[in-house]
Amino acid sequence: MDLELRHARAVSIIAEAGSISKAAVRLNLPQPSLTAQLRRIEKMLGGDLFVRSSSGIVPTPRGKRLIPMLAGLVQQADDVIGEAAASTTITLRFGNTEWTPPTLLGAIQAAVPAVDVETETLAPAAAVDAVHRGALTVAMVPCSATDMPESLLQTGLETKVIVREPIWLAVPRDHPLAGRPFVDATHLSTLRWVHYSRDHWFHDIEKKLLAKLHHTDLGAAHYADGHHEAMSWVRDADAAALTTATGATVDVVLVPIRETQCIAQLLVWRRDTVARDTLCRLVDTVRQYYCAYARSIPRYLSWIMEHPAEFPELERYLPVRAQAG
Repeated sequence: MDLELRHARAVSIIAEAGSISKAAVRLNLPQPSLTAQLRRIEKMLGGDLFVRSSSGIVPTPRGKRLIPMLAGLVQQADDVIGEAAASTTITLRFGNTEWTPPTLLGAIQAAVPAVDVETETLAPAAAVDAVHRGALTVAMVPCSATDMPESLLQTGLETKVIVREPIWLAVPRDHPLAGRPFVDATHLSTLRWVHYSRDHWFHDIEKKLLAKLHHTDLGAAHYADGHHEAMSWVRDADAAALTTATGATVDVVLVPIRETQCIAQLLVWRRDTVARDTLCRLVDTVRQYYCAYARSIPRYLSWIMEHPAEFPELERYLPVRAQAG
């Protein structure tokens, strides 16, 4: 039995997942099959790579030496395949939830001038499926920062966190709460609410946050099909809504919520289809765009700068004084 790339990938994913059962899900294999494959690989390499512990599996001394080398082989192979694919790709199809601002499209096109960039607006699950099928090259997908959707665990998909956004309260500019440094759960029951429709991706996230804040019975003046619709109701109907910064519009005010939750904005792509250099440029471009967008929201950039531990992905993109604080 010769060592093959699939063996190196299996070992790398097992080490990354921390358990054989989780790795089997990612590899779309039955757990017994992966366990048997690992035994054959370990026999070929002359000894055990992992030992079981109460928390899963941990590398043996042999594993500590060999696993990084196997992971390096996988990365090199992915880089070669990605570069080869990139050299023949003339269009980068970028999916996003809600919509992609023209300024972001322009920034992405400038970052990868050798290809044409097309954008498409899709719900998160549909965007992930489109990436998996090859209909999209990459997609920006929002999800709970603590609860990864099962769709993102499909074999061959890779993800990277662009930013973690807190969920805040949106109110009209002249609302009594607009000037507060933050609100807590006691303020929420006094508001006229706009919630999100059941088929919108933010509905479940909103529901879980309100339950955490002990408000499961708030009425609704309207159920919106998207953030922009919700913000128009906030602006025109003296209502309130939950939103992330990227869901807000310039004609509402965002107020931080004590003990809120965060949304992870993920970049999703299919392994072996995007060159590593292209991915790095995309990540840099979208993070820089996010920081520029944050400047347009009163108090938001200063909040990011005052709470750098909540925005680790943005550290290198913030003003020096933020990093020093």
